[in-house]
Amino acid sequence: MPDGVSILMYHQVGAFAPMRAHRAVYCHHRRFAAQMAYLHRLRYPVLRLDDAIAGLRGERPLPARSVVLTFDDGYENFYQYALPVLARYGFPAMVYVLAARLGQSAAWLGVDGRATPPLMSAARLRELRRAGIDVGSHGLTHRRLAAIDRAQAGNEIAHSKDRLEQLLGEPVEHFCYPYGSYDDAVTDMVAAAGYRSAVTCDRASAFAGADLLRLPRKAISYGDSLLGVAWKLHLKRHPKR
Repeated sequence: MPDGVSILMYHQVGAFAPMRAHRAVYCHHRRFAAQMAYLHRLRYPVLRLDDAIAGLRGERPLPARSVVLTFDDGYENFYQYALPVLARYGFPAMVYVLAARLGQSAAWLGVDGRATPPLMSAARLRELRRAGIDVGSHGLTHRRLAAIDRAQAGNEIAHSKDRLEQLLGEPVEHFCYPYGSYDDAVTDMVAAAGYRSAVTCDRASAFAGADLLRLPRKAISYGDSLLGVAWKLHLKRHPKR
């Protein structure tokens, strides 16, 4: 069976103290640098999401061991810690941002007492685009779309697209479900808004013919060693039954 593509999911990249809880939304910058060096050294094809989608649709060959790098929420620490490493290796990436929270803080993390780091501003997003980093929508305000009123969910999906397109002056065609929360109605709204793809928090590889509005990803978290990352790349291919 073909390898498919591993869409890796990151959140924050930075300098973090050792932790036991909520590890999935943190990656220490030293481990991130080592992970990117590993991909470079072993010649993994790191693709733009657009190119991976073309491969999944059968429009072009999908290289073996393909990887896509995605970053949720749009933290300022992406610019400080992740971007220089990506630039060193010429790796593309997709950053999913909250259109109504640009330049604010990640207030939702404070609900359980965590730090609420700053999110990138509109000016920073334009700078990222000039640097070749792709930008997608993560909604307006980071809400569980399958758990809220349908009209509110539709607003989060469609209006975030409109705002980002006005800001960037280009189409925004890719979406990320906050908290991985989606159902059939939500995916229908994503399609109706004009997005070409949407990523989930379902843990698996994406294979040819995949539903492009329910693309699985593989979370890279604080505790992942290089061995753990290698396991996720090669063995964590299919979702749990």
